[in-house]
Amino acid sequence: MNVAPKIEQANGQERMAGVLLRQKAANIGEGAPSLETRIGRLDRAIGVLIKNETAIVNALTQDFGSRAPAVSGITDIGASLGPLKHAKAHLKAWIKPEKRKTTPALLGLLGAKAEVQFQPKGVIGIISPWNFPVNLTFAPLAGVLAAGNRAMIKPSEFTPATSDLMKQMLSEAFDEDEIAVFPGGPEVGQAFSALAFDHLVFTGATSIARHVMKAASTNLVPLTLELGGKSPVILGRSADYATSAARIMAGKTMNAGQICLAPDYLLAPADQLETFVKAATAAVHAMFPTIKDNPDYTAVIAERHFERIKGYVDDARAKGAEIIEINPAAEDFSQQEHRKIPPTLIINPTEEMQVMQEEIFGPLLPVLTYKNVDEAIAYVNAHDRPLGLYYFGADAAEEAKVLSQTTSGGVTVNDVIFHIAMEDLPFGGVGPSGMGSYHGVDGFREFSHRKSIYRQLKKDLGPMKALRPPYGAGVKKFLAGQLKP
Repeated sequence: MNVAPKIEQANGQERMAGVLLRQKAANIGEGAPSLETRIGRLDRAIGVLIKNETAIVNALTQDFGSRAPAVSGITDIGASLGPLKHAKAHLKAWIKPEKRKTTPALLGLLGAKAEVQFQPKGVIGIISPWNFPVNLTFAPLAGVLAAGNRAMIKPSEFTPATSDLMKQMLSEAFDEDEIAVFPGGPEVGQAFSALAFDHLVFTGATSIARHVMKAASTNLVPLTLELGGKSPVILGRSADYATSAARIMAGKTMNAGQICLAPDYLLAPADQLETFVKAATAAVHAMFPTIKDNPDYTAVIAERHFERIKGYVDDARAKGAEIIEINPAAEDFSQQEHRKIPPTLIINPTEEMQVMQEEIFGPLLPVLTYKNVDEAIAYVNAHDRPLGLYYFGADAAEEAKVLSQTTSGGVTVNDVIFHIAMEDLPFGGVGPSGMGSYHGVDGFREFSHRKSIYRQLKKDLGPMKALRPPYGAGVKKFLAGQLKP
């Protein structure tokens, strides 16, 4: 019997628990850090990314096998620097106490005061995924540091080179009682999620989130869950089909569709199906004249996921769906160096097909048709609430109808994914696609304890005395006022 993994797990758990205790002690000892200290930590995080730009790109290429440096630069480095710089620019305003009105207003007129102060929660755990491992570590870290917290990070085992690099570069810039990184496999993740953090952020699959939530519940750790699901595209008749298809297919093929916000299926007017297919095909040809050895086209992260995605196509074909593989150079993908799958449209799939039952996380796009937009809305509402929803069209009334009659974590109109790039908008899911939100001021508040503070009148005036025994006319007058409509 091999007991080494169990010993390693026990040692790893003991070490993580020790770091957590030290970070909590440092948090209590320091108290709420000053504005200057917080900005200093944000600056160090920014410096880490700038200094290690080339190393980050190389590590991501190594982990994926094939990934465009431009994609890594935009999505993992640029998209990480943005939140950190945004927090730095606005932090002075965010940390100010928020004045509130007293109840009844008379107390305020007499000198009582009410406010909300934003206090660091303490130590925040961050479990980040493999698809954008740097961005989905540093984006929540921006809010964590801005709010004055310390962080412990568990990066994904599916991107070992990037995870090890993040540990190295963060340990060079931060003391372990500020930020600590713990690479490792599922056993490390399981132990990490069971720690008594002051808050825990998890980004990943809904199925894993259930285990994380259960583990966190032991210590009543509050959670931010950034999950995914099947984010729909509703293509209106009034849309510009060439532009819409180009934007949809750009979103579907970015990172080979391995994005929690990737368009997961599309609903198109039945009489415009052919128009969309032609436009989508033309868009892919323009972006990727070749795919197999094209460095701009990302590989699937691992063989297990590669086989899973191919299995969706085989299952849909076997059950009668029309499969349109968009392969501009007619390349043979049966033998290849990397795990690449061409963009593939699955026309009019049924609910029995696996591709319609699970989040795809790959370059497949099921295309369903509708006769009127009410059918499309009903279809979306018959399924779990998604992380994102996308509407394309120039019909303002139809747009308003789609937005008001569907519920999703967020929406981008006339494009896909872009709402996540808006730092002043909260990003988060709803129901099975997540809970809680961050980015910008919403991240600062998510990782802060909003402490209510009421300052009573200094003098014991009549209204205060009237509410104490012996109860008399003053109390009767107060209750009479409250009982009025």
